[in-house]
Amino acid sequence: MPWEENCAMDQRLRFVGLDLAGEFSMTELCEAFSISRKTGYKWRERYAAFGSEGLVERSPAPKRPAHVTPQAVVEEIIARRRMRPSWGPRKIVITLGELYPHIAWPVASTAGEILKRAGLVGPRRLHRRAPPRLGELTRAERPNHLWAVDHKGWVRLGDGTRCEPLTITDSFSRYLISLSATTNTREEQARPLFEQAFREHGLPDAIRSDNGSPFASTGVTGLTALSVWWAKLSVAHERIDPGQPQQNGRHERFHRTLLEAMRPPSANRQTQERRFEVFLREYNFERPHEALGQKPPSRFYAPSPRAMPDRIPEPDYPKDAMAREVRQNGEIKWRGKLVGVSTALAGETVCVEETEQGEWQVRFYALPLGVIDAKTNRLRRLRVLQDAQAAQQPSET
Repeated sequence: MPWEENCAMDQRLRFVGLDLAGEFSMTELCEAFSISRKTGYKWRERYAAFGSEGLVERSPAPKRPAHVTPQAVVEEIIARRRMRPSWGPRKIVITLGELYPHIAWPVASTAGEILKRAGLVGPRRLHRRAPPRLGELTRAERPNHLWAVDHKGWVRLGDGTRCEPLTITDSFSRYLISLSATTNTREEQARPLFEQAFREHGLPDAIRSDNGSPFASTGVTGLTALSVWWAKLSVAHERIDPGQPQQNGRHERFHRTLLEAMRPPSANRQTQERRFEVFLREYNFERPHEALGQKPPSRFYAPSPRAMPDRIPEPDYPKDAMAREVRQNGEIKWRGKLVGVSTALAGETVCVEETEQGEWQVRFYALPLGVIDAKTNRLRRLRVLQDAQAAQQPSET
């Protein structure tokens, strides 16, 4: 009499009853009920231990599957997320693995499910990515090859004052060079921060910025007092195209991360500065960065071998070049007429030299400023820059 699904419990009770009566051997009973001796002994043992409840069919799955994450590990992942609300599963798992290498931490996807069940993560937002702009912009290949600078959007602090942080990052290592709770975008607040950065980290080869104050102006040269100073230090200045923030994309992405140190706004500037100091240390030395293989930026950064000079050297112009001092109104005298260059260069010395094309180019230190138009006696942008811009226009439309 084989087991039947609709009366399995009745058959097991009958089997156990006959077994307890002792009239038949286990072999005879198992043959009569068409079950194995192993199954027969299993029902006998279950009935002896639990009574009739022991004969109820049980799930074959183990009470605790082998792949279930231990509760202690789950709690540690949740605690780390609450400690670092902006960190994703990858950063959390990498950090915990370095802190406690003897523990078998789950993969990032499992950690993500743990955080999701705990209500600590939501659906991921998708961001449209603009195509990269190459052209003459530098592609960072080593530390200090290129720094990026910008002002983070301003916030109103608790005491009503304005905070518009100035941020400087190394584009190769993502190292946060400088972070300060400046109150405006003027040169008098920015320059001391660059002086401190140059003395502490050395000089970069180039700095990339947008076209806003205090980095650039709307004149032909685009120079400001700050960028003039950079040129004297042999630091090239790269300006992204207007309305193209993706050309400084790494720095823009950093500003989204910086929000965690600005929300909610601090009570005053001093409190915000201390908050930025803590963020800078954590960002550089603790926070794993996905683009760096989940390692912090400090592992990839080293100071520049170009030290900040105590005195800025004078420009070394060729002997056959004609030096001209820039007047306070930004003009130079050339062939009996005045040519506007830049008020940012007032009091500085530029040189005028003939190019292979027979044009007269104005240069400040190693920085070409433009060409003197013989017809208008005005400075116009270099032809190489105009050609580069014209070549880019079809791809941007």
